[in-house]
Amino acid sequence: MLDLNFIRQNKEKVLQAAKNKNREINLDKILDLDEKRRTLIAQSQTLREQRNKLAKEKPAKETIEEGKKIKLQLQEIEKELKAIEQELNLLLSFVPNVPLSEVPVGKDASFNKVVKTWGKIPQFDFTVKSHIEIGKELDIVDFERGAKVSGFRGYFLKNEGAVLHLTILFYVFQKLVKKGYTPLIAPAIVKGFTLFGCGQFPWGEQDTYKLNDDDAYLAGTAEQPVTSYFSGEILKEEELPKKFVAISSCFRKEAGAYGKDTRGLYRLHEFWKVEQVIIAKNNLEEAKKLHEELQQNGEEILEELELPYRRVILSTGEMGEPQIFKYDTEVWMPYRNAYGEVMSNSIMGDFQARRLNIKYRKKDGTKEYCFTLNNTAIASPRILIAILENYQQKDGTIKIPKVLQPLTGFEEIKKKK
Repeated sequence: MLDLNFIRQNKEKVLQAAKNKNREINLDKILDLDEKRRTLIAQSQTLREQRNKLAKEKPAKETIEEGKKIKLQLQEIEKELKAIEQELNLLLSFVPNVPLSEVPVGKDASFNKVVKTWGKIPQFDFTVKSHIEIGKELDIVDFERGAKVSGFRGYFLKNEGAVLHLTILFYVFQKLVKKGYTPLIAPAIVKGFTLFGCGQFPWGEQDTYKLNDDDAYLAGTAEQPVTSYFSGEILKEEELPKKFVAISSCFRKEAGAYGKDTRGLYRLHEFWKVEQVIIAKNNLEEAKKLHEELQQNGEEILEELELPYRRVILSTGEMGEPQIFKYDTEVWMPYRNAYGEVMSNSIMGDFQARRLNIKYRKKDGTKEYCFTLNNTAIASPRILIAILENYQQKDGTIKIPKVLQPLTGFEEIKKKK
């Protein structure tokens, strides 16, 4: 949520930001409602002062009648004010955050900017297989029975595939705990305020699973419950930043994604993710440093797995509504002969904290909204695509990345006899 004072003072910037993010907003209506709201608040304040003044006078017929009149006027103003604030808050909820000046302006992914590449793209002297074919041949993924049991995009990970999945999640989780991040097992069932607070609602509501219980949804990422952890609270400045690593199951309808990556393990309704979340002070320069720390954590993981990757600055049209700056990290996927996104690293500014009412008290006693940041540490089984395809061998076996071998208990996956 953007501050109304900021909107009033930066109308053109806010309008341009919405346009660059491919969103339409009614800023004139917002400012008009805000003006009416402020006028009504001023009128209410004046009437209250008059009422207080009358209360100090000797009771008389005239003062009693005047008091009743003021009471009725206040009731009408409060009723009108409530209606205006409801409409105003609804319109404000659709106003996206304003990107930093260094974000590439563009409507789609073609405007993204590659700023780093790492690793050598593997060259194979045999026909490369897809992770789908590999999974079937080695009996480590079962898509047919997954679809039978779970429906569209359902899957079973089995045998070494199930072990590899759990291994990589635990490996990454443990790595970040050792770096000082507070470990959390995050709930997958969340209340609606968490989704609104993080910016999933209203824009991504069609991609969210709603449960039959009142006010219960399935989270699409641990970012949502973890960022909401301190909702409605006032933290101490000296406690910040607070760094979390959370593991959870994630659920997404992938509405509007039909026809894109519908086969295999890339775009799923249900998956697991290790997420990094930071609650920080309201300081852009510090946030940028923390953002780089989150990025470094993710890149270290891919380098330890020896997977070629690239870092991309997302354009305005690709970055999403709450972000002011965002990296995507994309890993090489041999069968598609292209990179695929595996990590998203975002600075949200105070956008989420305003919606969730997360503040901190500064040393001088004043309060400010926090900044929030988050980055994927690992998402599985999507990362299995890169491991299976990059580590495939001519004889049909799959080598296991060296860093994972002590946890998997095996060095390769081969055909069952």
